[in-house]
Amino acid sequence: MLTDDAEGLEKGVFTEPEIRLAMRNHGMPLEALRYDLTPPGLHYLLTHFDIPSVDLDAWTLGIDGLVERPLSLSMAHLQALPQEVRTVTMECAGNGRSALDQRPASQPWVLEAVGTSRWAGVPVSALLERAGVREGAIEVVFCSLDHGIDGGVEQHYERSLPLELARSAEPIVAISMNDDPLPPQHGFPARLLVPGWYGMTNVKWLSRITVVNTPFDGYQQAVAYRVRQTSDEQGEAITRMLPRALMVPPGIPDFASRDRTVVGPCTIDGRAWSGWGAIERVDLSTDGGERWQPATLDQRTSDGHAHWCSWSYRWEAPEPGEHVLMVRARDTAGNEQPDEPDWNAGGYLNNAVQRVVVTVRAS
Repeated sequence: MLTDDAEGLEKGVFTEPEIRLAMRNHGMPLEALRYDLTPPGLHYLLTHFDIPSVDLDAWTLGIDGLVERPLSLSMAHLQALPQEVRTVTMECAGNGRSALDQRPASQPWVLEAVGTSRWAGVPVSALLERAGVREGAIEVVFCSLDHGIDGGVEQHYERSLPLELARSAEPIVAISMNDDPLPPQHGFPARLLVPGWYGMTNVKWLSRITVVNTPFDGYQQAVAYRVRQTSDEQGEAITRMLPRALMVPPGIPDFASRDRTVVGPCTIDGRAWSGWGAIERVDLSTDGGERWQPATLDQRTSDGHAHWCSWSYRWEAPEPGEHVLMVRARDTAGNEQPDEPDWNAGGYLNNAVQRVVVTVRAS
């Protein structure tokens, strides 16, 4: 991010740095919600610095710090270890930032910073077991080849996980995406994958895993990706994804505004997800939030928090004219999307309900 202070920008007014960021990074077109697995070229993308150029023949993944047996693993070593597969929905913590009335100058996400892929790789727990974690360790730091300056600090992109989470069944060092090697923009040759957590956790271009006995205080952990009202606050660390439902845009779009035109009755469908539990309910309103009706969940895809589930709603669209469609989700942990976002200085965690303006035309 460019700044995490409270000098917000007006909604709809974008700076030149924001435009440059938007040209480098991209969201997933919402019509791609139709795919169970997002094609890699449509999956949302955020790169902090530069996409590294990696010589696979020379690359190794180091495991060091408080371990009994430091390791240096080539791709051949990783490929020879038992692999596990995770189908995971990943969302940027800044998704929805551009909807805030006052926001920091940063990546101006609307709602498209999401994607779902099938990742395969080696469980982090298995790598730590091979290395042998020593007594006194409390965190595991994941270091990227991605190198640059953020907040005036020169750094490699680094994030840490609590040792308990790193040793759990969830995280893997992923070496494939949708059954192919990782594309360069998605972390080739290896990346961290932590199901249910916002995208900043899933460190790309892994070069080193270090076990430590003190809390990691690197910039991306201690300064960035924290919910605070002013830059003077320590803030609260961002972790798991809040619930969100998005609809496949119905009908056909206007080129500039993206407002939709629908002819006659139609089925509205989409996806919903949460990092805190399975999706329990999705509701849809066709009158701007006055009345809500339950959508139908596809039970085959709503069995966990790692990936999105499908939902659908049959809309009869009885009256020609303009309508505001809204959708919201609730998870099994009791979290539900709010009608309006809670403001914070970083523009994070805006999971307010989606609104889509639709003009119904007589058939």
